[in-house]
Amino acid sequence: MRLRSTALAAVTALALSAAIPATAAAAATAEAGRPGDLVSSAPSAFHPLPGQPTRTKAWKIHYRSTTADGAPNTVSGTVIVPQDGRTGPRPLITYAVGTVGMGDSCAPSNNIPHGTAMEANLIQQLTLRGWAVVVTDYEGLGTPGVHTYTVGPSAGHAMLDAARAATRLPEAGLPADTPIGIMGYSQGGQASSWAAELQGSYAPELKVKGTATGGVPADLLKVADFNNGSFGSGLIFMAAAGQDAAFPELKLDSYLNPLGKALVAGMKENCVAIDAIAGSFKRISDLTTRNPLDQPDWQARLGQSRLGRTAPAAPVYQYHALADELIPYGVGRGLRSDWCARGANLEFDTIWIGEHVSGVITQSLAAGDWLADRFAGRATHANC
Repeated sequence: MRLRSTALAAVTALALSAAIPATAAAAATAEAGRPGDLVSSAPSAFHPLPGQPTRTKAWKIHYRSTTADGAPNTVSGTVIVPQDGRTGPRPLITYAVGTVGMGDSCAPSNNIPHGTAMEANLIQQLTLRGWAVVVTDYEGLGTPGVHTYTVGPSAGHAMLDAARAATRLPEAGLPADTPIGIMGYSQGGQASSWAAELQGSYAPELKVKGTATGGVPADLLKVADFNNGSFGSGLIFMAAAGQDAAFPELKLDSYLNPLGKALVAGMKENCVAIDAIAGSFKRISDLTTRNPLDQPDWQARLGQSRLGRTAPAAPVYQYHALADELIPYGVGRGLRSDWCARGANLEFDTIWIGEHVSGVITQSLAAGDWLADRFAGRATHANC
C-alpha cells in the first residue's frame, strides 16, 4: 500500500503538469511596458504526444506580468492557435497546468513542442473545438529565479497577462475583444481561481466569459495540515520553497535541518515525479528545527494566497472530487461557500467517483462544454 501510494503521488503530480531564458535586456523591456506586453516571441510547436501532428500553429512567448507584491516581472508561455480555416473571431482559453515541478526543464513551454507535457491531450480537446489556448509557465518556471509555486496572486496575474499577451501577438490573429475562458486544475485550479478573483480589478478590459476550475487548494494551511506525513507531503515542501521564493524575508532555510535543506535544494532543480517521491511520507518535524507554519509571518503570507474573499466578476464552474486524497473536498466546499456568500454566479459539481488525478481527466469534457455555453451566451445554472 505504501508503494502504491507513493506511485500514485508521482502519477498525480505528473498528470497535473528548455524554456529560452529571458535576458537582462528582455527583463528591462518588460519593466518598461504594460502587464501583458510581449517581450519576445518565437515559433514553437504543439504536439500532444511525441511526433503527433496537430493542425495548429504555436509560439513561445515572454511577456510582462506582476509579482504577488505588485512588482513587474517577465513570464514565459505558449500560444496555440488552430489552423482550421476559421476566419471570424475565435475564443481564447488561458490555461494553467497542475504541478509539474520547480526546475526550469519542467516548464510547459519546454515540453509542449516535444509532446511530453502531461496535460497536452486536455489542451488538444480545446483546440479541437476551434479555440486558441495560451498556457502560462508561471513566475520563475522557465525564466530566471525560483518558481513561486502556490503563490496565488502571482499565478493569477500570470494567467491574465498571458491572455493579454496572446491578443497582442500579431501572428495569432486574436483581437483585443476576443472572448476569453479561464481554465485550470489543482495548482492550475488555484491559479485559475485567482485569475477569476483578480480579473475585475487587474484586467477589467478582458472579455472573460467564465472560469472552469477544479481541485482548488483554496486554503494552503488546511492543505498542508491534511498532507503532513502522507504521500502528498512533498507538495508541502515545494509550496514552502515557492512561498520563500516570492517572499525571501520568510527565510525558509533558517527553519530547515540538513535533511530538509538537501530535499528543498533538490526540489528546486527537479520535476515533480522526483520531488513527489523524495518528499512523500515526511512530516514537517522530520525536516525542520521548528515549524515555519506556526509563525505569524508565514501564516500571513500563506493567508495572502487564500481564496474566497472576492467574488469573480464572471461565472464560475467549480468541481472537486469527494475522495480527493491531496486537496480535501472540504477545502473545495469551503471556497464554494465563500464565493456564494459574496454573490458569485457559481455552479459547483461534486465528482462522486474518483480522486484527485482522475478529476482533471473525467471532468475535462464537462468543463469544456460549460465554457462553450458561456461563449454561446447561454444561461448559467448556478446552484449556490
